Amino acid sequence: MKNPPLRRLITLLLALLFHPHSSAFAQTTPPRSAEYAKLQQRLARGWNTWDTHSVTDHVLLPEGFAIRVGIKPQGTEGSERFLPGALIGRQGKDEERVVPGPHAYDGSYTDLTLDWRGHKIRLQSAHAGPDLVLLATPIAFPKDSNLPSEVVFSTGMLWNRPGAITKSKSGIEARLPARTISLFLTGNDTADVNIPVTGSYFSAELKSPIGLSTGKPRSVAEIQSVLTEQERVYHQSVVRFSDRAPVADAIQTVLGWDTIYEPEKSRVISPVSRIWSVGWGGYVLFDWDTFFAATLSAVGNRDLAYANALEILRETTPQGFVPNYARSADWKSNDRSEPPVGAITLLGLYDKFHDRWLLEDSFDALLQWNRWWSQHRDRQGYLVWGSDGQNQPANLDDSTIGTRAGAILESGLDNSPMYDDATYDEKAHQLAYADVGLMGMYIADCDALARIATVLNRSAEAAELRTRAAKYRASLSTLWDADAGIFLNKDLETGKLNHRLSPTNFYPTLANAATPDQARRMIQDHLLNPQEFWGDWVIPSIARNDPAFKDQDYWRGRIWGPMNYLVYLGLRNYSSPELVSARKQVAQKSLELFLKDWRANGHVHENYNGATGSGDDVSNSDRFYHWGALLGLMALQEQEEENTPSSH
Repeated sequence: MKNPPLRRLITLLLALLFHPHSSAFAQTTPPRSAEYAKLQQRLARGWNTWDTHSVTDHVLLPEGFAIRVGIKPQGTEGSERFLPGALIGRQGKDEERVVPGPHAYDGSYTDLTLDWRGHKIRLQSAHAGPDLVLLATPIAFPKDSNLPSEVVFSTGMLWNRPGAITKSKSGIEARLPARTISLFLTGNDTADVNIPVTGSYFSAELKSPIGLSTGKPRSVAEIQSVLTEQERVYHQSVVRFSDRAPVADAIQTVLGWDTIYEPEKSRVISPVSRIWSVGWGGYVLFDWDTFFAATLSAVGNRDLAYANALEILRETTPQGFVPNYARSADWKSNDRSEPPVGAITLLGLYDKFHDRWLLEDSFDALLQWNRWWSQHRDRQGYLVWGSDGQNQPANLDDSTIGTRAGAILESGLDNSPMYDDATYDEKAHQLAYADVGLMGMYIADCDALARIATVLNRSAEAAELRTRAAKYRASLSTLWDADAGIFLNKDLETGKLNHRLSPTNFYPTLANAATPDQARRMIQDHLLNPQEFWGDWVIPSIARNDPAFKDQDYWRGRIWGPMNYLVYLGLRNYSSPELVSARKQVAQKSLELFLKDWRANGHVHENYNGATGSGDDVSNSDRFYHWGALLGLMALQEQEEENTPSSH
C-alpha cells in the first residue's frame, strides 16, 4: 500500500473497529467471583490516598469525595505560585520533594514531609472511627520570605461521582448520596479568594500546626492525640518482624503510597508508582511487576495481595496472555506478554493463606496463558521472545509493536546486552534466540500450575502441564555448557551460544532444571565470582566483566529487585550447605543494598547502581517503585523459615 493518507485512514478505521470499547470487540475479561467481589468491596472503602494524581489527596470511598491539600506561598514576587498536590519522586529542579513516611495499607495512618521551593511541611492523617483528621505542621520557610505560606484544604467529587459541596461560616458540608460529611478547620480561615481551585475550600496561614477534621470539630491537641494512637497501631503492625521491622515498614509504606482506586473498572490496585500511572493516563499495570506487588502485599495485607494478582490476570488479552502492559482506556499490549511468574505467585499466596477460591478464580486464566507460550513462542523446541504485530486491537501510539524492540520488551529487560546481537525473524515476529531465563521461568510456571491443578482435582490438566514441563526441561538441558559451567542462551539461526551472562542464566535453578552439581558449579564459578556477579552490591543485571556493565543504564549493569528475587527463589530449591550459604548471602546483601537508600532517603528504587549501590545517580530509576522492596523481602522470608519449626 503506497498511499500514506489511505494507509492512515485504514489504520484509524481498524483502531476504531477493534478498540476495546467498540461493539465489534468481544471482551474476554473473566467475571469476578462472589468472593472476589466482596474482597474488592472491603478494600474500596473509607478514607485513603486513593487518587493517583497526588499523595496529598485524601478520598472517601465508595463516594469519591476528595480533600486536597495544597500550598500557597505569600509575598510579592512569585506569590502567584500554588502547589495543588504532590507526587513522590519528581526530579525536576523546581519540583516538590516528598519524603514518604509510614502509610498503613488501609490509610488509617499516613505521614510525609513535603519540601517545595523552601516551604517545608509535615502532613499527617489518621482515622478516628469513620472520620478523617489531617494535620499540617510547618517545618521551614524560604529565608527570603517574610510571610508564612498558606495551607489550602480544597474539596471536590472525583470520577464524576454525584455529590453537592457547600461552605458556610460553620464549615464545609458534602451531601453525598447516602450520607453527609462535615469538615471543620482548626485556627482561622483566611478566606483567601486568590487560590486557583474549584469547589469549596479552607485556607490558613501556617504559623503553627493547622488541622482539619471530619465529623465534628476537633482541636489541634485532639487531632494530635488521634495521630499518636494510629501511629502506635501502625508501628505495632511491623514490630512483630523484630530486627526485620524496617523491611516490613518499607513494604507497607511503598505499597500504601502506590495503591490507588482505579475508577474505570472499579477496583483497588497497586501500580508500580504514581508517576508511571499519571504518565500513562491514569494507571498502568505491568505483568510481572503486578504479580510481584501481590507477593509483597502478602507480607501484611491478604486482600491487597489477592487484588493485585487477580486484577492483572483479568487484563488477559483476547489472544489469551497476560499483557506486557494494560493502561487507562483499556489499551493493552496485544502483541506481547512479559515474564511468566503468575503461577508461582498464586501458588505462593495459596501456600500462605490456603484459600481454595483464589485458585479457582485464577486457574483457567493461568492455564490459558501457559498454553499460549508453547503455542506462540516455541521455536525448534525452545522458547523465545516475540511481538505479534498482526494482533488486534493494536495500540496505535506504541511504535514497538511487531518489531525487534517489541520482542525484547516482552522479556521485561528492555535494553539488556544479552539481546544486542540476537537474530530477529521479521516474518515470525520472534527473536531467534533460545532464552535460558524464559525457559527457567516457564518450567517453574508449569510445575506450579500442575500443583494448583492437583489441588483443584484437575487431573487431566495436571498431566498436561507436567508433560509440557518435561519437554522444555529436556530442551533446557541442551543449553548447559560444561566448559563454561553455566546454561547459555543460543542463537537459533547461527547455532552459537551467547557467553554474555545475566542473572537470568541462573534461572534453571528456579525450575529445578539444574542438577545439584550444575547448580553448585554455576554459583561457585559465576554468582560468587567477583569478576562477574559478586561484590559489595549484588546482583548486577550483566556480568561485571561485560563491556556493558560500565553503562549502568537500566538493564545494562544496574541491580534489580526481581532478578535478585528470582535467583533467590531458585536457590531455595537446593539444600547443599554451599547453596544454602549462597542463598543467605544473596538475601543479606540484597537487604543491605535496600536499606542503604531506604534509611537515607526513604526511597524504594526501580533499580540501583551495580558499582556504588546508589539509586539516585540516574534519572531513569523511579524513586518509589514497589518492586525494589523485593530486595528486602528475601530477608523476611529467611526470617520466616528460621522461625518455622519444620525447617530445623
